[in-house]
Amino acid sequence: MPNPSLSTTKQILTLLSIALLVFVFDQLTKIWIVNHFIYGASEPVTSFFNLVRVHNFGAAFSFLNNEGGWQRWGFSVFAALVSLVILIWITRLSPQQKVEGLALALILGGALGNLYDRIALGYVVDFLDFHWSGRHFPAFNIADSAISVGAVLILIEGFIRRPIDDSKSTNKG
Repeated sequence: MPNPSLSTTKQILTLLSIALLVFVFDQLTKIWIVNHFIYGASEPVTSFFNLVRVHNFGAAFSFLNNEGGWQRWGFSVFAALVSLVILIWITRLSPQQKVEGLALALILGGALGNLYDRIALGYVVDFLDFHWSGRHFPAFNIADSAISVGAVLILIEGFIRRPIDDSKSTNKG
């Protein structure tokens, strides 16, 4: 296997640094919440946003939160495998794939942030609570936000880079 070029190595290191920054920021915010809020506490910040402390035993946005405990290890294995795939993916990007690289770095950092919580605590600490007219969106955290932004960037990048094949869309009587 040939050695990666200097620009490729620099890109990989930059993307891993972004993933590390997401991970660290996620963990620092969770530590702050745990140190300042008791479980279940809520502090209004605006008319539509609260800081809360909740523990999510499920997947993103509390999906499968109350399923009996298998989620801790099931989602941990899944997050570890996804992180490994993303890490390999990042190392294979060309220097021109900057948006895709950023998206993958955000997803990797977020996945590792929530994976750490699952392994260390048995649940993920969520604290961002948006609400409107008495209805609350499931609480989430910085890792969930990074994963969501990364996923949207990949979708946008896919639509922008996807070549349009006119031969499939035209009706040839």
